[in-house]
Amino acid sequence: MVAMEINAAKGTRTYQVWPGNNVFFCHGRLVCGPDQRGLFLTSVSILISTWIFTIYIANDLQNTNPTLVITICLILTIVIIVNLILVTAIDPGITPRSTQQSSIEDTDSSNGSRRKKVTINGVQLKLKFCRIYRIFRPPRSCHCAICDNCVEKFDHHCPWIGQCIALRNYRFCLAFLITALMFFIYIFAFSCWRIHQRVLESGIGLFGMLMNCPETLALTLFSFAAIWFLGGLAIFHSYLTAINQTAYENFRNSYEGSPKPYDKGIIGNITEVLFAPLPPSRVDFRAEAMPRWNVEDEMPPLG
Repeated sequence: MVAMEINAAKGTRTYQVWPGNNVFFCHGRLVCGPDQRGLFLTSVSILISTWIFTIYIANDLQNTNPTLVITICLILTIVIIVNLILVTAIDPGITPRSTQQSSIEDTDSSNGSRRKKVTINGVQLKLKFCRIYRIFRPPRSCHCAICDNCVEKFDHHCPWIGQCIALRNYRFCLAFLITALMFFIYIFAFSCWRIHQRVLESGIGLFGMLMNCPETLALTLFSFAAIWFLGGLAIFHSYLTAINQTAYENFRNSYEGSPKPYDKGIIGNITEVLFAPLPPSRVDFRAEAMPRWNVEDEMPPLG
């Protein structure tokens, strides 16, 4: 019986037995969050905005080259979708789980509190013990309750993407925010121009616009709201990049009253966050899963 279980385990991959809440595609190559409704809503809103703009607005603009206007819109849409896929489908920085049951008893103080201290750039930091992973979490990591994973350099879990934003996909999240902001500014400007042209042509007011071309007015209002939302996020994360801090650290005031251990100056911070080589994934989800042996397991009789 044990031999049969071992043979069956040889064909099992890590992603098939991973205890977190992730959803895997392409045999473990794509690592997504557990809830894809936000991602679906985000993707649909971008694609519908592109469709309305190209069909109802760009072709009716006067004194412009419609082909050029539509081409730029499609290029921006493709770049946004590519960045969205990269943010959603790569490992954000999931840390390996402990396989040693005894590690839950490891402590580093006489009073039994499960805490350790490390010194980084002259600043002493406390490491918290994760009861689910049975490890002391690395610095800047956090356990995401939605994905049920400890994630390195955890920033936040984005409901609009359905994935953790952390060490390995943060720069793609920034690229997505900036390109999406440019996209909505682009279609908002041309939508306003088209509304202005229609008002001059026919003299209709806001009620007339609502009756005659509701799609243009709806896209203009939606783009305006998206610009404010994305613009606020882009400014906030640009500030976090400049000081080399995560949204989670900023929210919790992690370094209040003490030197910031990861601050290398504006240039150094931007270089580290945006241009440093991405570390490889610490978990090989496509690797063969190792069978777990329990103490009560007995070896089968020989012969």
